[in-house]
Amino acid sequence: MAIWITGLSGSGKSTIADAINKLHPDFEILRMDDFRKTVTPEPVYSDSEREIVYRSLVYLAKTITELGHNVIIDATGNKRSWRKLARQLIPRYAEIYLRCSVEECSKREKQRKNTHGAPIDIYSKGEKGWPVPGVNVPYEEPVNPEVVIESGKISVKKTVAIIDEFLKNKLKSL
Repeated sequence: MAIWITGLSGSGKSTIADAINKLHPDFEILRMDDFRKTVTPEPVYSDSEREIVYRSLVYLAKTITELGHNVIIDATGNKRSWRKLARQLIPRYAEIYLRCSVEECSKREKQRKNTHGAPIDIYSKGEKGWPVPGVNVPYEEPVNPEVVIESGKISVKKTVAIIDEFLKNKLKSL
């Protein structure tokens, strides 16, 4: 199966993906920040570039699941169309939405020491015109995600427990 952990930059996606992976080491993490470094080593974050990068990420997740592996997609995925494509192409797919305000995400981004490969100072760059989802590029919230977590209001430990419970139930039914 594949799960897509989506949310704004700083909502906790990579931290949660790593914690889930510790509990479920059979999941491979596809981290957009690492993927982008290979696919677009000098990214411009244009709409056309994002379209290619996200569609490629979905294809990669599809291929890995077809090979019998579980996948965690750790990526903002600010357009519903990319997450919808994943849902269409990957039979056992789930979306986990980490809802967190731009203000909280910006605060976290300024305080974090481990960026998990993400660009630094994202929100301050967004204020200067750099294309940042939630600032000057729309983030399209999921319509029907399997799990919604208010990551600005609950702890990482509680978030991981909620997702772990979901995964245990989901994996039983496969």
